[in-house]
Amino acid sequence: MVSFIIPIYNAAPFLQRCVQSVLAQENLSGETLQIILVDDGSTDDSLSIANRIAVQEQAVQVISQTHAGQSAARNSGLERAEGDYIAFVDADDWIAPDWLAQHLAAIDGVDYVQSGHPKNKYQYTVVWGRLYRRKAIEGLRFQKGMIYEDVLWSVDLWLTQATCRITDYCGYHYTRNPDSTTSQPHPDAQRKVIRELIKRSKKTSWRGKCMVWHTIFRLKIHFLLS
Repeated sequence: MVSFIIPIYNAAPFLQRCVQSVLAQENLSGETLQIILVDDGSTDDSLSIANRIAVQEQAVQVISQTHAGQSAARNSGLERAEGDYIAFVDADDWIAPDWLAQHLAAIDGVDYVQSGHPKNKYQYTVVWGRLYRRKAIEGLRFQKGMIYEDVLWSVDLWLTQATCRITDYCGYHYTRNPDSTTSQPHPDAQRKVIRELIKRSKKTSWRGKCMVWHTIFRLKIHFLLS
């Protein structure tokens, strides 16, 4: 089984497209899908859309929770996930029909596969665009109260020395949503994630320190340019 975790917050205009793109995965040989929609207290029609899809599609499950942020939503999805493999898709994005087949074909011998989206070959600090072996991320959770939680989660994954294969395939379609949290400048949140990374650098090996500080350097450049 492959579990797709889709956190939702006020994503009504995009949600149907997102879920249908996961349901439309092709060239699968015996794999079954579990699609977990986690509505994080949406104030639009997202929850009703999610429930309607779940009635129509047996593979879809819905979790509804009080608004607690994307970290909490992803953590709720991880608690429910039953698959041997796990993937995250943001509710305003969608994936190509061969996305899963491409990643399953590439994951042999590694803990996770990372590909990209059409505008960038790959994004190394985001959790989407990857297929993970469940055992590789067992116990890893997103830090609550963070806006850039995927950066910290990715670093925590790397510090476990999980093995990765990066492919040239680009089948994840990222939607630049001006209403999304990370589309707005958050200086306090940027400083907070840098502080959290520095804490992690103090608790790891020399190799780990180099990796964490490389991430901090790239992140600061990203913040300056965004």
